[in-house]
Amino acid sequence: MKKTPIYITGHQHPDTDSVASAIAYAFFKRSLGTPAVPCCLGKLNEETRYLLNRFHFQEPQLLTDARITVGEVAMDPPTYISPETTIFECLQQMQQGNRTYCGVVDEEKKLIGMVTKSDISVIGLYDTARSIAIMAQTPLENIRKTLDGKVIYDDPAMVLNGKVSVIAMTQSARLEHYDVEHRIVICGSDPEAQKQVIRQGAGLLVVVWADTIQADVIEAAKLHHCPIVISGHGAMNTTRYIYFAPSASQIMKRELVKFTNTELAEDVSRKMLQSRYHVYPVTDADGHLTGYVSRYHIMQAPSKKLILVDHNEFSQSVRAIEKAQVLEVIDHHRINDFSSQYPVQFRNEIVGSTCTIVATIFRENQIPIPVELAGLMLGAILSDTLNFHSPTTTEKDRTTANILAAIADLDVEDFATEMFTATASKVDSSPSELIKSDMKIFEVYGCKLAISQVIMASMNDLHLEAGDIQTALDKFAEKKDLDLAVLAFTSIQENGSVLYFGGNRTAWGKEAFPDSPDGERPFHEGLLSRKQQLLPQLMASNLALAVQIARIKEASPWRNMSLCMKFRTSAATIRCGTCSLRRSPVTTRSATSGAF
Repeated sequence: MKKTPIYITGHQHPDTDSVASAIAYAFFKRSLGTPAVPCCLGKLNEETRYLLNRFHFQEPQLLTDARITVGEVAMDPPTYISPETTIFECLQQMQQGNRTYCGVVDEEKKLIGMVTKSDISVIGLYDTARSIAIMAQTPLENIRKTLDGKVIYDDPAMVLNGKVSVIAMTQSARLEHYDVEHRIVICGSDPEAQKQVIRQGAGLLVVVWADTIQADVIEAAKLHHCPIVISGHGAMNTTRYIYFAPSASQIMKRELVKFTNTELAEDVSRKMLQSRYHVYPVTDADGHLTGYVSRYHIMQAPSKKLILVDHNEFSQSVRAIEKAQVLEVIDHHRINDFSSQYPVQFRNEIVGSTCTIVATIFRENQIPIPVELAGLMLGAILSDTLNFHSPTTTEKDRTTANILAAIADLDVEDFATEMFTATASKVDSSPSELIKSDMKIFEVYGCKLAISQVIMASMNDLHLEAGDIQTALDKFAEKKDLDLAVLAFTSIQENGSVLYFGGNRTAWGKEAFPDSPDGERPFHEGLLSRKQQLLPQLMASNLALAVQIARIKEASPWRNMSLCMKFRTSAATIRCGTCSLRRSPVTTRSATSGAF
C-alpha cells in the first residue's frame, strides 16, 4: 500500500533558510524510509533561486492549503475502456474488478463518459426502443466478438433495423410469413431455412449449432447483401449476448458529476450531498482519469501530515493548518501561538539558522550529507546569519558552517562573497516586490505589523526613491490590515540597516527609530536582526499598547480605564469617553490599586 506523504514546509514569504531546511529535512526523512515532500508557501526570492540552481535542486512543491485534496485520498484505481469497447466486454471488466461502473476514455486517456450496470440494465430490460436503436448502429465486428463467433461473409451494404428474430427451431416451410427484413436473424443449421430468410431480406444471419455454411447459402447472402456469422454459443446464449454487442459509447453518460484531484476533500463532500451517485470519477487538470472516489473514501480520508521548519506560529504557516496534523516542528524563533491536538516532536534551539539544527540532526543520526545538499545548507546559514554578522549567530552556526563547507569543498568567505554579490541586484526590483520578497508578520499584544528585510552588499546599490518606498508601504499596510509595515535595507559590508515605515502607525515606528536631527533617514549601525533587534525595539517603545489603546478609543468609550493603563505608554494624552478624565503618559500604578 502506498504510504501517505508527509509535507515539510517553511513559512509564508519563504527565505533561503526555510526552503533549504525543508529540502534538507525531507532528504533526511526519506533516508529513513518516510515519503517526505519539501514544500514552500510562496514565490522564492532571488537568493534562494540562485542557491537552488547553484546546487542543482528543483523548487519545492507549492503548498497553498493544509486541507487534504481528492488526489491525496485513497481512491479506487482508474480502470477504463475505449468508446469502441462492447457492452459485453464492459460487463466482463466490471465483473473482474468487482465494480458496478467503468470510465470511458479517448485516445489520450481523457475521460469522456461513464457506463454503469444501471445504464446497461435499462437497455437490456426496460427501454426496448432504445435497445433496438443502438443495435441498428452496431458494427459486425462487435457482434462477432460478443458471440465469440466467426464471420463467414461480410457485406459493406449491410442494413440493420436493430430488431432480432430467433427462428433456430423453425422449419423453412413456415418462414414465408415471418417479417425478417433488415433484422438480425438467429437461425439453426438448416440450409433451406438459412436461404429462405436471406431471400426474405434478413439484414444479418447469425447461425447456431453449425461449424460450416454451404456454398449456395453464401452465394444467396452475396446476392442479397446479407452477412453471415457463425455463433460460438447455442441459441439461448446467442440470444442473450447479442444485445450486449453495441459499443459502450452508445449508452455511456456524457454529462458527469466529476472532480479534479486538486479539489479539497471537504468541498467534494459537500458537492456529493447534492447528487445520489455511488461513485464519482476524478481527473487531473488535463482531464486524464486518475481514479474513482466515493463518500466512503472521503469519510475515511486522513488529515494532511505536516512538519514545520523555520517557524512555529500558525499565522506564518500554510492556510488552514489547524485542520492538518502537525508531526514535528524544527525552529529557531520564538514560540508564540503554537498548539496541537496530539503530541508533537518539537525542537527549538537558540541558533542563527534552522539549517544549523537540521545539519545537527544528520550528524546525530549518522546519516551522510550529500555534497550538493551541504552547499545549499551552508548558503542558508550564511543567509540567515548575514555571514555571521547577525546578533543571532552562535558558535554552533560557525562550527556547522565549517563542517558543511568541508563536505561541499567550499571556502566559507569566498562562497559568502559569491552568494551575496550574485543576489545583490534584487534591490533593483519595485518597492512592492521588495516588501513581499522576505516578509514576516508579527502579532504581539494585539499589534499586527510586518517586517520585510532586503539583504544587500552595500547601501550604494539602493537607487529607489524614498517617496516610492513610502507609498508602497502604505498601500501594503492598508491591504493587509496592518498597524505598521517596516522595510529594512540591510547592508552586510556596512553592518547596518536603513529603515522605512508605512501604515497608520508610522509615527510609532519612527519613535522607536528616530530620524537624524537634520531630518535625514539614518543608517542604524549594527542593526541586522529582525527578531532580536528590530521587533524588540519596536515593542520596547510600547507600540503594542499604543495600538491597543487607540483601537479601544476608536471603538467605544472606555468602561474601565485602569485595564488599559497597566503599562507605561508614550502615546498622547488619553481621555476617558465616559468620565472625561485625562491622563498624561506616565508610568501608572497597578490596575488593582484603582488608580486612574
